Amino acid sequence: MTEHPAVQIPDRLFDDDATEARWRARFTAPRVTAPKWARDADWRSVYLSNSSGVWEVYAWDRRSDSHRRVTDRPNGTYYSALPPDGRTVWWFADTDGDEFGRWLAEPFDSTSTSTSTNAAGTGPEPAVPGVPDGYQAGLAIGNAMVAVGTATDDGSTIWLSHGGRPAQTIYSHKEDAWVAALSRDETLLAIAQSEHGDSRHPAARVLQTPSGAPVADKWDGPGKGLYPLSFSPVAGDQRLLLTHERRGREELLIWDVATGTETEVRLELPGELTADWYSDGSALLVMHTYQARTTLHRYEIATASLSTLDTPNGTINAAGVRDDNAVEYAWSNAAEPPVVRALLPDGTDRVLLTPAAEPAPGSVGLHDAWVDGPAGAVHALFAKPAGATEPVPTVFVIHGGPHGADEDRYSAARALWVDAGFAVVHVNYRGSTGYGSAWRDAIEGLPGLTELADVAAVHDWAVGSGLSDPARCAFLGYSWGGYLALLALGTQPQRWAVGVAGVPVADYLAAYDEEMEQMRSFDRALFGGSPQDVPDLYRRCSPITYVDQVRAPVLVLAGENDPRCPIGQIDNYLDALAAAGKDYVVYRYDAGHGSLVVAETIRQVAAELAFVRSRLTDC
Repeated sequence: MTEHPAVQIPDRLFDDDATEARWRARFTAPRVTAPKWARDADWRSVYLSNSSGVWEVYAWDRRSDSHRRVTDRPNGTYYSALPPDGRTVWWFADTDGDEFGRWLAEPFDSTSTSTSTNAAGTGPEPAVPGVPDGYQAGLAIGNAMVAVGTATDDGSTIWLSHGGRPAQTIYSHKEDAWVAALSRDETLLAIAQSEHGDSRHPAARVLQTPSGAPVADKWDGPGKGLYPLSFSPVAGDQRLLLTHERRGREELLIWDVATGTETEVRLELPGELTADWYSDGSALLVMHTYQARTTLHRYEIATASLSTLDTPNGTINAAGVRDDNAVEYAWSNAAEPPVVRALLPDGTDRVLLTPAAEPAPGSVGLHDAWVDGPAGAVHALFAKPAGATEPVPTVFVIHGGPHGADEDRYSAARALWVDAGFAVVHVNYRGSTGYGSAWRDAIEGLPGLTELADVAAVHDWAVGSGLSDPARCAFLGYSWGGYLALLALGTQPQRWAVGVAGVPVADYLAAYDEEMEQMRSFDRALFGGSPQDVPDLYRRCSPITYVDQVRAPVLVLAGENDPRCPIGQIDNYLDALAAAGKDYVVYRYDAGHGSLVVAETIRQVAAELAFVRSRLTDC
């Protein structure tokens, strides 16, 4: 294998001690996610925190206000859950971030932290005996029933354990499927499935438990996804809440599985919607996303009335309703760091959960720009250094997904670039969520190149408006954003002075062969088939095709255990850069598709800024 040059990481990024301390504090300041609680014992909660320097699972006993770190693993832990009684904590154990593993469980009141399964039986045990290791594909825990979804190269399997007995297969298919929800009486299981061959637009199916016999199916046809969310929390109530796309955006639907009737929840809100139930099943907590911000609402089902909850301007990552109708939510905006808040029934809004440490330093806010693009207005968000003389060096930080969006939320990385004198521009290109189904699906049949046409339009605006120096524009992205970075350097070489691509798709034909099956399913839906079906399209949309046209220096960051953008196809691209004599460096780390280790994240962003500075003048 070719020996590739490694990026140099400086000990510090700023000469000024206060600035150096501030940017690091934005990453190291302890954070918490919105808590999840046990349905029948709501004083037992779990959340994630980086307080130890690694994102891990924590248990919170609200009665005593005691907190315990549940997991302690070198590369962190991301997924956790609680059964209805909360007596155990469940967490997903993979190997070094490879996402392949199983659910483990241990007592909620344990006094130790867990690193892995203990062969002596004193540590966490497999939560559901009989379920082999696989990629995570959903989980629903009841008192007597547990449904677990797994994915492997053979496709998707859904397992059901009844009464604590070893799990049995109740569903399997070569196409993507995942567990969505278990009814309160545990007689019905809702799943999302893509037997029609399009995992980007799934159908809903309800299975009987414990047999797994199909009860009902619902599919709105090609290009219109149905996403089961949750059953009514009331025992004996078989209403299932879903999102649908019948009018070109994600809206809400209540399906009464028992009667076969459905009710569309028609709201005069312009953006896209998701929701959860209030505890008595009479109302919905609606989360509304519009133009990169979030609002919360209460919808009364019987009267079809909607009221707005009083929350700060910004973005809400997660929200839930407790039995006393208190709404707990995780919030931030670009200028203010994340905080978990509780909106009480009397209208009081208070901080609910915060580590006993100094919060992260703030940053600057984001501005909006609507730019004429080749298929309509493109929403861009930008931040710039206070008092800077324009035009300024600019980093276009392009989101991944592609089913995702940049929003008015806090970003320690964005703040670092602004501190370093750069403007930061985000682009919610075609393919992004939150702007309707047609906008999201416009990349189907020509992924990558479609998004870059929108990025080019925003680049033209940024230069033409006087914000950005055309000779000092960088392209930075991770995952799908990393893929777009490499593709942009090869197809738009005149626009970019430097590029940074984190965990990218770099050689699409090889990536398809090496990636997890869930990603293959996604790719088939996106391209209209596999590489065997449309090989020329995969080559046309693959960064490695355009290596010879790359002019800008490039930094590539790659995880050794990444199942989504595997290391082998990245090595192919690096070998091609080397053979073509291009200016490039590499940063490899021992984890998967990103890192949950704070120190590792700091090393990566330091490498990015140092590299870009080294290749640009006057930065």
